Amino acid sequence: MLRVALAAFLGALSLTACAQQPSAPATSKAAAAPAAGTADQRVGAALLKLDPNFKPDYIGAAPFPGFREVLVSGQVLYVSDDGRYLMQSQPYDIQNKAPVSSPGLLAYRQKLLAQVPHNERIVFAAPNAKYTVSVFTDIECGYCRKLHQDIAELNRQGVTVEYLAFPRMGLGSQDYTDMISVWCAADRKQALTAAKTGTPVAAKNCTNPVAMQYKLGQQMGVNGTPAIFAADGTQLGGYLPPAQLKAALERITAGGSR
Repeated sequence: MLRVALAAFLGALSLTACAQQPSAPATSKAAAAPAAGTADQRVGAALLKLDPNFKPDYIGAAPFPGFREVLVSGQVLYVSDDGRYLMQSQPYDIQNKAPVSSPGLLAYRQKLLAQVPHNERIVFAAPNAKYTVSVFTDIECGYCRKLHQDIAELNRQGVTVEYLAFPRMGLGSQDYTDMISVWCAADRKQALTAAKTGTPVAAKNCTNPVAMQYKLGQQMGVNGTPAIFAADGTQLGGYLPPAQLKAALERITAGGSR
């Protein structure tokens, strides 16, 4: 799988998120001399030299000069325009004091998130919502539970939280089975809250979106939970205290993330 190959040379993990079950290691060789052509073509050719199965979902200008921004197998990479250097790191705009992504990548993420109908999310709506975040979550991760404890305060500050399922231990795990039970409960919000406090989940089964949302999370580049996305597609990282999360959303609204 592409995610397995990528994991061989990329090891970025959030310090405020619970990591997804690791994939088996593999080995890769560095890219050789860059190909001729446009920057996009050179980057595509360089990635193929790392692994002939690489099929980027998106290649576009990075939010800083000299690099292309690439989404491949759910991972965001930055490759120099000559196809020689590769790195994986969330760019940070020192001037605006905020993480930054290109408009093209944000639009791509927005399109993916729009695939999930509102009725397939578990929504904790703010009475006077100013912002909405989509959060890929599981029920066992400590940081997910910590974020859930902040729901009332987030709602009070005008932040609506829309949960999507991401059983980080993988499909077929107990985590996956329990999340199906949560999504199949008569009262999803109550079931999710109970599960995040450690209450055993009553087994249920039904037609559910858990596997689809998990796979969507992988497409989005989620490799740990919680993974918080603003409405414009900006990934805000793992757990953030309510005040920091709201401040980040305010910066985005004001155009500070551009």
